[in-house]
Amino acid sequence: MLACLISAATAGVSPAFAQDAPMVTSSSGASTHDVGGLTYADIVDLAEQAPLVAHVRIRNSIALKPERATGVPQGHRRVYIEAETIGLIRGEGGISPTVTYLYDAPLDARGKLPKLKKDEVIIFARAGSRPGEIQLVSPDAQVPATPQAVARVRTILSALVAPDAPPRILGPGEAFHVAGTIAGEGETQIFLRTETGDPVSLSILRRPGQAPRWAVALGEIVDEAARPPEEGSLLWYRLACGLPPVLPPQSVRTLSPPDAQAARADYQLVIAALGPCRRSRSVQ
Repeated sequence: MLACLISAATAGVSPAFAQDAPMVTSSSGASTHDVGGLTYADIVDLAEQAPLVAHVRIRNSIALKPERATGVPQGHRRVYIEAETIGLIRGEGGISPTVTYLYDAPLDARGKLPKLKKDEVIIFARAGSRPGEIQLVSPDAQVPATPQAVARVRTILSALVAPDAPPRILGPGEAFHVAGTIAGEGETQIFLRTETGDPVSLSILRRPGQAPRWAVALGEIVDEAARPPEEGSLLWYRLACGLPPVLPPQSVRTLSPPDAQAARADYQLVIAALGPCRRSRSVQ
């Protein structure tokens, strides 16, 4: 079984390891970098790849010899882990009471493997070829299972499968701009291309003497009461992590030069308001 897991890990998983990243806090005060050093975007990235998410307790870990573990990045050591299942967070097919998998564990400051036995962790995985055998969706798809982390992961998974979950954003589509009758007045609407084809659009409104207002609409009708998404929400993730930094030329190809310039400026307003899609791991 150990040999099978080694083969699966080296053939099917690309390295993706954590890098230093600053703490991020949403407008509500909730940390977006509070799950094992991973940001909200990191956790959504992992959750979307993983058909199986579970809370497990490590019973044993065995370090593999370097010649049996290819592709392990510097500062890590590949280990074979046996763990008991505490709870299934996601997985229609269920999970075995005991699971085995490979994990590239980061070494401590002395270059030693940390003691993993009895650690409780959350794993993002897929089923292996044998009962009880699983494969992490990424070499770093294991995070400490603090109560806060378990609650956060459950919230994210619930948001992903909610009936009103926002679709993945592929990029901006057509943009339109209407200038007002007085200087400084105007409205821009930018339609977004989505994976499902469901309509999503951005609306930016400018009035003289007022701060610009923008909102996102999930549907054909723009709700005047709509507000920008809160950082650390799935809609924020879809926009901040799915939109390019500048409006593509094809989005304004039918507009006059002044209207195209206004649309680009309004798009930049939205991008600045969303803030960066902070990730502390490289996404493969």
